This record gives sequence, C-alpha cells and structure tokens, in this order.
Amino acid sequence: MANRVERPWGWFESLGSGDGYQVKRLCIHAGQRISLQRHRHRLEHWVVVAGDGELECDGERIAAAPGTTLLVPCGAIHRASAGPSDLLIVEVQRGDLLSEDDIERLADDYARAPAG
Repeated sequence: MANRVERPWGWFESLGSGDGYQVKRLCIHAGQRISLQRHRHRLEHWVVVAGDGELECDGERIAAAPGTTLLVPCGAIHRASAGPSDLLIVEVQRGDLLSEDDIERLADDYARAPAG
C-alpha cells in the first residue's frame, strides 16, 4: 500500500517509481490549493481523475474536471486549486531529481514560501 504524506492542503502518495520517473496521487481538499511553485529538475504531467478546480501553468489557467490533463514543463510556474469538492490528480514526474527538495515555492497559503 502507498505511503500517504499529509500536507496542509491535503495529501499525496507515491504509486510507483523507476529510473527517471515517479507516479503520485494528490488529493487537494475542497477550497485548498498547493503552493505556487516550480521545479528545476523535473517535468510533471497531471491528469485529473476526480473533483473540480483550477490548474495554472505559467499564467494560463484552465478548469479542472475529470479527464483534464496538463503538462507542466521543467521550470514552469504552476499550481493546482480545488473547487467546492476535493481535487484528485494523478501526477507523473520525469527528470533527474524527483524529490521534495526540487520544489521552489514562490507563494504559499501556509507560510512555507520564503519571505520577500
């Protein structure tokens, strides 16, 4: 069974990994959002599997609903926000550094981004 990691916005769990890739499932609770962030060493491909909300990538915003996909290129500023229901995303990461250390938070609702 996958190991669930709790976050202020919801949770994520790793579904599998291999050389240069990792697959995660994220649940963003209703009305919450992840930090506005970017990654220097990986790209992400998001597939919305349940719920609703909004996906943002480099200033473009799209409505999130089951079946919505978004490719987040390496270095792109991005965020996912849940609407009135939980937003469930399957995320495929590809790159040479697939750890939480590759998150640069630019803005965060939970005071996890650097000040200034």
